[in-house]
Amino acid sequence: MLTIKIELKRRQMFKLAKKYGFTSPQTVKCSQELDDLLNQVQFKQNPETDMKGV
Repeated sequence: MLTIKIELKRRQMFKLAKKYGFTSPQTVKCSQELDDLLNQVQFKQNPETDMKGV
């Protein structure tokens, strides 16, 4: 389920980037949402990972 959300968000981000540019607020917001989804996958695969090093 999460992988589907990631793929859909990635497609949405590319559509926004094509329409508004990669640095537009809409594209950046979508990119951040994609990052959040990717982080969820990372944390599920490595539960000992935390945000202390970030």
